[in-house]
Amino acid sequence: MDYHVLLELAIIVITAKLFGLIARKLHAPMVVGQIIAGLVLGPSILNWVSITSGDFLSQMAEIGVIMLMFSAGLETDIRELLKTGPVALAIACAGVFIPLACGTLLYMAFYGAGAVGSTEFFKAVFTGVIMTATSVSITVETLKEMGKIKSKVGTTILSAAIIDDVIGIMVLTFVIGFQDPATKPVSVVINSLLFFAFSFVVGFACYFVFKKIDQKYPHTRRIPIMGLALCFLMAYLAEEWFGVADITGAYVAGIILCSIHDSDYIAEKMDINSYMLFGPLFFASIGLKTSIEGLDVSLLLFSAAFVVVAMGSKVIGCGLTSKALRFSWKDSLKIGLGMMTRGEVALIVAQKGLSVGLLNSVYFTAVILLIICSSVLTPILLKLVYRGETEETTVPLTH
Repeated sequence: MDYHVLLELAIIVITAKLFGLIARKLHAPMVVGQIIAGLVLGPSILNWVSITSGDFLSQMAEIGVIMLMFSAGLETDIRELLKTGPVALAIACAGVFIPLACGTLLYMAFYGAGAVGSTEFFKAVFTGVIMTATSVSITVETLKEMGKIKSKVGTTILSAAIIDDVIGIMVLTFVIGFQDPATKPVSVVINSLLFFAFSFVVGFACYFVFKKIDQKYPHTRRIPIMGLALCFLMAYLAEEWFGVADITGAYVAGIILCSIHDSDYIAEKMDINSYMLFGPLFFASIGLKTSIEGLDVSLLLFSAAFVVVAMGSKVIGCGLTSKALRFSWKDSLKIGLGMMTRGEVALIVAQKGLSVGLLNSVYFTAVILLIICSSVLTPILLKLVYRGETEETTVPLTH
């Protein structure tokens, strides 16, 4: 064993925690600080830590992203999704496909279209895929602060964001499958459908097994341990059996367990692992892999345009769809702004693009800027739109 890796792990954990705390003090997401920590430690600045594809740190970071997606699945509220139904689904679909189209066109405007099916074409599409993700953690905190989290608008935003991520992961699965020139489109579709059919059947079986264990041994450590095993197994089967992204398998594993009584307990135990080691390591690895050597005026312009298009397309897509569903103009704007934030899922998607050759590390700059700008602007704009309104406790959406 190369014991130097232990020193690197110590440096990453301490620095990521320190920068994360600084970011939180500045009212920015902690993940932004952890990314910057990786940027500082990496070859771009201090060059104290290096990370390459396939090495130990890179594999640890991959485990980190799998666990993050498992936690995201655990936090999915299936009952809330069924309750909000077609309204949240329509808003979520617009929140995926409008940014997807706009991101694709943006890349083509800067770097050319490329023939349909070419690597350049899929790079353009993947730029749009990065824009599809929604992270409403900042929005949730803002709505809670203003007493609006249980309003019709608040419930709609939360439900649409959950569906948004599910659709986004499915789009990611198809794009990664199609990008290999040797892969036939029909086989990608068939493999993806087979995976979701397999997950549905296995998911029902696993759900009832876990439910029985949960009833017999409630709130015991064996439940999160078995849950983590299911996460890793689904990630393996997705990648090796069906050619689907491992993070999709991990996300599905979380959804399978999200409705059992101790799902929160599993999520709590997963958060300990993620918070202590795997999360900081993953987000720091983004900074470690980000290259600033290729930064030039053209890339800075692209990054600025990327931020504007990513935020604007969410507001327009979700806002106009909300208006079409008979929300008022003001409530439609609130929904659009609430869906504007990006966070961990955007980084996870970008990381996956890097690993399969659909994204150059230099473009992480644009993704990081998007997360920072959307995290800062969303609470400010929401508070402006809500200004003058009294605290409400409206019942959840019942369309």
